[in-house]
Amino acid sequence: MYFSSRGKPGLGTNIAILTAVFAAWLGSPMARPADAAGGKLEISVIDRDTGQPIACRMHLKNKAGRPRKVRGLPFWNDHFVFSGTTVLDLPVGDYTFLIERGLEYVHREGHFRIDNFAADARQIDLTRFINMSEHGWWSGDLEVRRRVDDIELLMEADDLHVAQVITWANDEDSWNSGRIPEDLLVRFGKDRYYHLMAGAHARGGSTLLLFNLPKPLAWSGDGEYPPSIRAAEAARRQDGGWVDLSKPFWWDLPMLVANGQVDSIQLAHSHLGRDAAITHEADGKPRNKTLYPNPRGNARWSQQIYFHLLECGLRIPPSAGSGSGESPNPVGYNRAYVHVGGTFNYRDWWENLRAGRVVVTNGPLLLPSVHGRMPGHVFQAKQGEEIEFEIGLTLSTREPISYLEIVKNGRVEHSIRYEKYAESGRLPKLPFDGSGWFLVRAVTDQPKTYRFAMTGPYFVEFDGQRRISKASAEFFLNWVYERARQIKLTDAAEHAEVMKYHRQARDFWQDLVSRANAP
Repeated sequence: MYFSSRGKPGLGTNIAILTAVFAAWLGSPMARPADAAGGKLEISVIDRDTGQPIACRMHLKNKAGRPRKVRGLPFWNDHFVFSGTTVLDLPVGDYTFLIERGLEYVHREGHFRIDNFAADARQIDLTRFINMSEHGWWSGDLEVRRRVDDIELLMEADDLHVAQVITWANDEDSWNSGRIPEDLLVRFGKDRYYHLMAGAHARGGSTLLLFNLPKPLAWSGDGEYPPSIRAAEAARRQDGGWVDLSKPFWWDLPMLVANGQVDSIQLAHSHLGRDAAITHEADGKPRNKTLYPNPRGNARWSQQIYFHLLECGLRIPPSAGSGSGESPNPVGYNRAYVHVGGTFNYRDWWENLRAGRVVVTNGPLLLPSVHGRMPGHVFQAKQGEEIEFEIGLTLSTREPISYLEIVKNGRVEHSIRYEKYAESGRLPKLPFDGSGWFLVRAVTDQPKTYRFAMTGPYFVEFDGQRRISKASAEFFLNWVYERARQIKLTDAAEHAEVMKYHRQARDFWQDLVSRANAP
């Protein structure tokens, strides 16, 4: 029986890189009768600082690399979750494992062997290297497609505070319209919430995620009719109703945005997988793969579209969703951290997301502050002045980071190798002599997928004016024309209704082109 563990200490006061490897050779050699089925290993997981049992996620694989399930525990793709203690009843053989709990704990990984009649127990501790909520940042996943009965354990296992559980889609709902619970917002523990009436509305040009509704929206039909905007309008009429665009590249994005029907847009979305990225834009505007090559191209294209929106003077906050249950991701793999001042509660989380006080991530953890302000803040200046911003950033991560970037007005203003940043812990100052915006992005060394963190944008207004880029407005105007040519409806009335919204979008983007004050 053999154990080893090693860790790497944090670097500096505002940078932490923590990893841990847990290697174990468990079970003792025993006689192996021909009819023996294997052995058992009891695993208990505790928080190192508190000594208390905690829920976690485990990726367990046999020697051939095939994931193993544990009877009675929620399983998806390649992992299961449990609270505190579980018993692994396994055939004879060698196994590898990885244990994680969200993004704020050091993971543990290793291997063990099960021999005939093995019966052993081991305790594993997980170390929290940052507590984001103590700094006012609370995590949320806006696309969870898992069994309602498992949600609380899934959220605890990945240390998630807000979840939107997709329980209906288009004209199909798991409630059958007659078993809707009286309390749709569920609070458990002292600070975790999930809502049971999140829905997905899919049409040829988009998939909208609709939140905080009292009941499913019953929309029959498919393809181009009825138009997706009708579902968005119905959702946003509800108290607290919210429309989240699940991908930035959906064909209907320019139309929906122009008509004011999008509350947030996922940048850390379900195409960004834990182990691999989905590299296509099916049902959406395709990218130029020469400019945006695989495997990171889909993610970078998503961000570039979002940057074009910011360049048009629009201020829609970024969001995040794992898609767990359809995507192979665990719950909370892609998540949004929203800064909530004072006491945390569900309504305030949404209000602060709307204000843009957000960081989206599937890896690095960023605590930004610019002159004491959170993302979403609008700095004011007068024409003729030049102002300079010093970006404060606390960065914590479990895995190596390649570089940090400061994006200004849609372009990378500074790209800083992590090693250089680690020497000083400071970012270059950022000057402005005109209206615009900026944000910070961190990208890891992960080669097979896109693992990153990005702050919501900060805005700068000179004489109260927003920056409007002519090139970005034309980008969406051309997109609207391209999308309109795709509409094929034989019914004249239906065709006229759908086209009405695209004509309104055309007029919106044409107006921005005419009012542009930047290239």
